This record gives sequence, structure tokens and C-alpha cells, in this order.
Amino acid sequence: MSASAVDRRIRSLRPPKSHVDPYTAHGSLLEEERRPDGTIERALTVFLAGAECPFTCSFCDLWRWTIDGPTPPGALTRQLESVLQRQRQVSLGDAVSPLASLDDLVADRLKLYNASNFFDQRAVPPEDLPGIAKLAAPFAAVTVESHASTIGPTTLAFARQITGRLEVAVGLETIHPVAAAQLNKRLDLARFDTAARFLLDNGVDLRVFVLLGAPYVGADESVAWTVRTVEYAVERGASAVSIIPVRGGNGEMERLQALGEFTPPRLSQLEDALDGCLQFTTSVVTADLWDMERLAACEPCGSERIARLRRLNVTGRGEPRIAGAMCGGA
Repeated sequence: MSASAVDRRIRSLRPPKSHVDPYTAHGSLLEEERRPDGTIERALTVFLAGAECPFTCSFCDLWRWTIDGPTPPGALTRQLESVLQRQRQVSLGDAVSPLASLDDLVADRLKLYNASNFFDQRAVPPEDLPGIAKLAAPFAAVTVESHASTIGPTTLAFARQITGRLEVAVGLETIHPVAAAQLNKRLDLARFDTAARFLLDNGVDLRVFVLLGAPYVGADESVAWTVRTVEYAVERGASAVSIIPVRGGNGEMERLQALGEFTPPRLSQLEDALDGCLQFTTSVVTADLWDMERLAACEPCGSERIARLRRLNVTGRGEPRIAGAMCGGA
């Protein structure tokens, strides 16, 4: 089946998408993050609304947070300015003047996640980059997300525009040869390696996303391949690696599950994967805890186990596992 035919099949299985306002960000999140040198920084993540990624990965559910068509010029800067203004008010108190300086924001890193590729001109209009850079000036570091194929001169141009240090988050997903070829991501290891070298050679940090429970990887091998993929990213200079459990709900994952090609990951597998990656001390490896309650196999131990993962994300130090009396840590 051709790539375009696979794209059509994946898109045909999707449930209806809610309307997304291109001038309103989905939200923001302020949290602590550990860096490779052991320091703890406060990171403000802004979830921007914009154009959909063109790659149509089989496992992706981010399309539901995107608009139909290209991102209108000026939309992203309006979204970001609004979020930063609200965050400034939270930091300083609602009584301050709305014209108070954004320099007072209590955060070290700004993460701009647009559910697409930051260096795709359809998703982020080039004319918006100077405005985004200006709004990002108070932050010591800026993280954006991008497919390896869209990393290039525009990346370096943006790195020169911002006052802080740039980090680019790239989805490696898995190095399992069969699974990687079936994800419809249009990415091979050579292309990833080229992008990683390009970033590091030009003083740009690399963050990597790795899947747990990738389709076409047997459930009994899932953790091992996740750890191997994290190791691959660390060896290529990733400063941070995030392990993301594959979520269902996009139609394609349900089709693959019915065929026996996908098994939803369990909370215990995420624990195994993160515990197995604490050995990689030159990089910060964390578990993505978005919507983790769906992986909590039981109560009351599920919430305690998630809390343990959250601590490990920040400290990087191993802790004894928590096993509930009813589930045995399933």
C-alpha cells in the first residue's frame, strides 16, 4: 500500500475532531524539570493550536488538537502572548497592571508544543518567528518540537533570534526495525542521526520522544525495545528523553489491536522502562505522565505508583517499587 493510501486509511478511521480556535492556545503547564547537570528548572509548556502535521503517523492522536488548513499568520504570537500574560498574573498576583513586564515570569524554560512541526512553514508561518522570539526573551531556554525532516537552516535562524538556548524535541519513537517501518512516520535511523548531528554541531540541544507499546512490537518485548531506543538516543547526544506510552483512540490503534499487532501498554511496563533507563546518567530520561490515570491498573496503589514515577522524573534516583495488595503491581 502506498504512503498516500496508508494516510487515507489512517485518516478515515479517526473519530470526529472538535473545532479548534486558531487564536486560542489549548492551555499551559508549569512544572519542574531536571537537566543533565542535575539542576532543577521550572518549565512553562504552552500547548499551541495550529496546522496539523503532514506525516500522519499511525500512533498519533495529536491531530485532534489541530486546525483545518494552515496556521493563520499572527495566530501563534497572539496565543503565546495571551498565555504569558496570564502566567505573569499568576506569578505576580492579579492586582498588578496588565502592562507589567513579562520578565517577571517565574520560569526558566519555555516549551512550545504545537502538535506538529515548529519548522514547517504551514504550521508556523515564518513571519511569526521574530514575534515568538521576542515573547520568549525572558526565558533562558526554549524547546520546540519537530520532525527530523524539517530541521535545517530555519532551525538555526530561530536559534539566533532567541536570547535563550534552543532545544528541539524530535520523535525517534522506536528502533525496532519492523515497527519503525510500519509507523508511517517517514523516518529512518540515518535521517534521525543526521538531524541529531546537525543540532549538536550547531549548539542546539536535542530532546527525544520514545514510545512504549509501539505497534508491531510484542508485549513481552515492549519494555526491552523502549530501553534500547532510549539508549540509542542517549548515545547520539540527547540531553533529555521522554518515554511516551502509546494511547488508543485514533481508530488505527484499535484496528491494529483487533489484528493482534498492538497491545496497550500497562503501568507496570512504564515503571519497568523508566527503572531500566535510570542507568543512562548523561541524559535525563523521564516518563510522560499525561493522562496516566488510564494506565493505573488498580486502586489505591495506582496513584501512589504514578507519584513515584513523578518523583523519579525529577530526582533521577531509583526508589523501591510500590506493589498494591490487590494487584501485585500489575
